[in-house]
Parts: sequence; structure tokens; C-alpha cells
Amino acid sequence: MKTLYLDVFSGLSGDMFIGALLDLGADFRQLEYGLATLNLDGYSLAHRRAAKCGIEGVKFDVHLTAPAAPPEHDGPDYHALSHSHSHGPGEHSHAHGPGGDGHSHDGSRNFHQIKALIRASTLSDWVKEKSIAVFHRIAVAEGKIHGMPPDQVHFHEVGAVDSIVDIVGGCLALELLGCPRVLASAVVEGTGWVRCAHGRMPLPAPATLEILGARGVAISQCEEPRELLTPTGAALLAEFAESFGPMRGLVAEKVGYGVGTRDNDTRPNVVRAALGEVQSSKFKVQSLEAASLGEAAAAAAHDWETDTVAVLETNLDDVSGEVLGAFVESALGAGALDVFHTPIQMKKNRPGVLLTVLCAAADADKFAALLLRETSAFGVRRTLAERRKLKREFLNVKLPQGDVTVKLGKLDGAVVQIAPEFESCRQLAAKAGVPLKQIFETALAAARTHLR
Repeated sequence: MKTLYLDVFSGLSGDMFIGALLDLGADFRQLEYGLATLNLDGYSLAHRRAAKCGIEGVKFDVHLTAPAAPPEHDGPDYHALSHSHSHGPGEHSHAHGPGGDGHSHDGSRNFHQIKALIRASTLSDWVKEKSIAVFHRIAVAEGKIHGMPPDQVHFHEVGAVDSIVDIVGGCLALELLGCPRVLASAVVEGTGWVRCAHGRMPLPAPATLEILGARGVAISQCEEPRELLTPTGAALLAEFAESFGPMRGLVAEKVGYGVGTRDNDTRPNVVRAALGEVQSSKFKVQSLEAASLGEAAAAAAHDWETDTVAVLETNLDDVSGEVLGAFVESALGAGALDVFHTPIQMKKNRPGVLLTVLCAAADADKFAALLLRETSAFGVRRTLAERRKLKREFLNVKLPQGDVTVKLGKLDGAVVQIAPEFESCRQLAAKAGVPLKQIFETALAAARTHLR
């Protein structure tokens, strides 16, 4: 599948993220049209070619055309990320907002209001879900810092018009590129200080550190004496990136750059994004016969597809079959790749079950929360696993009763698996009034004949 690799060697902000995706080919007019479905006024969007340290890319900007009027608050007035804007040697502030590039912030919204705003739009369900998830990560982090539930946090900067555009626009731009799988390099932050309402704080900013820590993402500081990674950038990485590390087997079909505003001391203020396919590694093999002759065997490679999934597990000895069955249905309905439970023996010789959920790495937190809410689990183990998958094609075969879809699995160009699709067979069997087994076997034979 398509893979987007984010090289965040100079950090990340929301506007730089969108700029990189526009440089990769996301259509600006479609982005503008999609964001117009939000009930937001007083802003305009702009993009242009720009360069930092000789690296050219796209600079994305949100221009406020009128002061943003804060909506009526429906709870305590807590302002997240309400930072002052004075700069000193080696320090800077967050009054620029999550984009880090000069956005002004006059409005204020709480997380509940932001969710309602997004859900009321006509954006796709995927963009709505991901946008709310990114905001949720920031709300949870700020709530922990200030000691309050996420829904009670009022966002000053992140809730302002331009920052809503940064977050929702980033999710929409990803959708415009086909919702690729996202990988990222190791996360880097600068050094120095940030002045905020709660005092002078060292980098990383409190919310940035909380967001990455909650996802289990490592962060390293470099010699750049200013903030590189904003809370919005951290939340986007935490939500979308499946893993963090060097490029592995990526064939970059397109490379784009998102350009920031600041002039850094040690590195260009850009994020590099590569869009392409990840190929499996090539391993050299040597047979015993060739080894005895001192000759290396030819390199062997497979053309299978690879991806990374999260494996969530918990051991349960006090859950009923009814609860287990309901959870399996709930998790599969929420988009889990697979859910299953295995009989095990637990401490004190108690019979129990190992409940396992396979899901996309970016959805691991969502399903971990589902496990903790809907079962008797007190904890969930999480690991990332690499998968090797056959390339898949679909074939329609004609039977006397009608057409059936058959799935083909290919490895190195050869068909190694043939599987009639169950639903296609079931529907035809019910329509024709014949046994399902008969349709299945006839479809399999027809597919094999077709492939000869």
C-alpha cells in the first residue's frame, strides 16, 4: 500500500505538515472546499512556493480576515496553551500557536465545542474521526497538566480558527492523498525555554511531552536553540505514525517539503515527506553446495506486501462468554482487523482466556480503551508486529447459478492461494436454493480452470 514517510529532522507543525502534503500533490482547491464545510468564518487560506536554506517546498498559511469571536462557554474557563509572546535569548513562546508560524489567536473553544463543530460538517467520517482524535490527544495532555477532564479544557491557541484549520486540514490533506500508511523518522526537538501562563518552562513544551509520552514515542533534543516540534505536530505524529525510525525499503515516488517561517541556526525549517511503496528487504542466500565451492548464491527477494499492526492482549479469568461475544462484535464493528480469544491457564490454576485484538497501529489507543471499558481487564499489553501479505487480486467466475467473486493470492507472480469469497457464495447459494458447499467447490474449480 502507499506509504508516507515523514522526515521530521527539523520538527513538525500543523502548517508545515499541510504544506508537505500539498507539495506531494494534495489539491489545494479540494482542501479549501472541504474546510469550507466547517462553520468557521474570518479566515482565508494561501499557499506558495518558498525556500529555507536552499530547500524549496510549499508554505501554507491561514490568514485571519477578522477577529475571531469566542463562542459562548458551557463550562469552567480553562485555557490550554495560553502563552505569552515575549522572546529572549534561546527562548520563544507559544502565542504563535500549534503552527508556530505567526498565527494570532483571539477565540476560545473547549474540546466539546470543537467536536460538535467537526461533526456538524459534511467532511468524510474518516476525516471527522481523525480530526477529533488529534484534538483529543491534545485535550488529554492539557487536562493532565492542568488537572481537569479533557472536555473541560478550553483551548485558546489550539481552539482558534487557524489552528482548527491546521488540524482538520492536515487530516483532509491525508485523505486527498489516499489515506496512506504513515511512518516517521525519530522525533527531534530543540533546546531552550518557552514562556507560558504557568511560568517559564524548558523544552519540550509540556503538552508536546505529554502527547508523545502517552503514545510511547521517544524524543531526543538537538542543538537547535528553539522549539521545533509543536503540540499540534506531536499530536499528528502520535495519531498517524505507525512507527518511528530510519527509512526501510521505501521507493520514493514523490518527495515534498513543507516550509516553516523561522530561520533556524542548524537545519532548514522544513519537513520532508516521501510518498511511495515499501518493498521487502532482499536477503542473500547461499546453498551448502555453493558454499563448498566458495560461490555466493543469487540474491532472493519476494514481492509480498508489508505493513505493521498493533497486537493488543489481556488475560482474563473473570469475564463471561456473553461479555466476550459482545466485545468481539463491538471491536470488529469499530474496525479491528481481527479479534479472538484463546483458552489459557492463569495463576491459582484458574481457567481463563487470552483476548487478542489486531488493529492498525494508529488505532491501538482506541482499541486499548475499548478493551478496558468493555471487559474486566485492568491492563492491556501492546506490541507492534510486521506482517507479510500476499498481493491480492479478484476474479469473477461464472457458474450455472450466477457469478461468484474469487480472491487470488500471489507471491512472486505466481498464484499460491485461491479463495472464493464467502459472502458472494452465500448470497448465490441462498438465491439459487443450493448448498453453500456446492457453490464454494464449483467456484474453486472454475477459478482453477480459468487460471490454467
